[in-house]
Amino acid sequence: MPDSGHSTSVFEFRGRPPVTRALPLSLQHILAMIMGTVTVPIIVAGTVGATLEDKMLLIQISLLASGVSTLLQLYGIRRFGARLPTIFGVGFAYVPTLTAVGAQYGLEGILGAQVIGGGAMILVGLFIHRIRHFFPPVVAGTVVLVIGLSLYDIAVNYMAGGIGQPGFGEPRQWLVALLTLVVVVVVSQFARGFLKLSAIICGILVGYVLALALGMVDFDPVREANWFSAPALLPFDLAFHPAAILSMVIICVINSVQTIGDLSATTVGGMDRELDRKELAGGLLGNGLCTAVGSVFGALPTASFSQNVGIVAMTKVVSRTVLALAAVFILLAGLMPKFGALMTTIPYPVLGGATITVFGMITMTGIQLLIRDELSSRNITIVSLALALSLGIYAAPDAIAGLPEMVQLVLGGSPIVVAALVSITLNLILPRRSLDDERREREAIAEQMRDKPGRRSSATASHRKAGRASSL
Repeated sequence: MPDSGHSTSVFEFRGRPPVTRALPLSLQHILAMIMGTVTVPIIVAGTVGATLEDKMLLIQISLLASGVSTLLQLYGIRRFGARLPTIFGVGFAYVPTLTAVGAQYGLEGILGAQVIGGGAMILVGLFIHRIRHFFPPVVAGTVVLVIGLSLYDIAVNYMAGGIGQPGFGEPRQWLVALLTLVVVVVVSQFARGFLKLSAIICGILVGYVLALALGMVDFDPVREANWFSAPALLPFDLAFHPAAILSMVIICVINSVQTIGDLSATTVGGMDRELDRKELAGGLLGNGLCTAVGSVFGALPTASFSQNVGIVAMTKVVSRTVLALAAVFILLAGLMPKFGALMTTIPYPVLGGATITVFGMITMTGIQLLIRDELSSRNITIVSLALALSLGIYAAPDAIAGLPEMVQLVLGGSPIVVAALVSITLNLILPRRSLDDERREREAIAEQMRDKPGRRSSATASHRKAGRASSL
């Protein structure tokens, strides 16, 4: 690429546009990532039964981790970081595994397993060019599809008010949730420009106002929160459980597949070129480092944000100054506990109504990955068995109640793990046949079936002739 260190163009990676031009472009990235970043720690906090103080801390540290990981990917440190216009943050793809591990071992079990999971990501980054063939579209698409499908129950329970919360399932909970959902859909389909990109924020604002009018919002946490707080080392204990570690390692490795796809989409869609090997390895190494180190500060694992990749591909704005401004804003928000406290006042029905569309988009992303490859009989077998076993065990956990506890957590805790194990294994052992191979095989079978009746007729005629000769 030509040296554009002194350029002010927003269409060059090293371009440095003035703040007045960069800030509005940065705003759309902030709007696309902010709610995803804060929703994941809220979901995890609810699963592990965290106190309000711990929930606010999780939100704060997740924001900080998102800002730091994005800056690392933009500017890089030695081999770590892709040095591409990409946004990283705490991602939804981890939610099923985080909630499964958290329900069994608490927040300590999540963070302890995350240390090892981050190390696994680093290993993937070091050897990605040797193991990339393990994750073709049929495997990646199956796993992403299961991620989306397994999140629906979380969204629906949130729309009803949150399991265990007062008024769960009441009409007013559904009223708030459905209004939020309707606003998100209407804005995303009929609005234009910045408004279209901020559909989720619009839905949350409208739902929040209605919830406020119905007396469903409590501002006490905001009044009690401090204005500034620096991150602390080991705010939570770390616990290392083999089953939790195995589940986290699998999802972290699988998440690397999503990262590969997002980085490739960034360079192809936004920079009109292919992703090179150094950028790919650097992106995976940087994500692994942030995931592993972040856990000792209480941050949840990070991932590339596909929605921001879509913005880069659509606008062709690749200036890292634009994306760095978004990262700095997220960092500042993470240093202000009052901001985190404000996020905790968002009622569950509002979160559920806003995020169910995101979960649906994750599902469709998995389907899009699948149709990139041939839907041959082999690939259909891989997808169907992975879906049946993963979602079947997830829906009927008592079916594996007689297995060892570790096996129960790995197989029954998160359908993503089962889908990954099944799809990767079948992809390795099933013979590779394209649609053309299967067509030729069917034609050969049909030819054999046409030949057999002829041979039988000839044999029958010969037998009859021999019978007549013997009678003579």
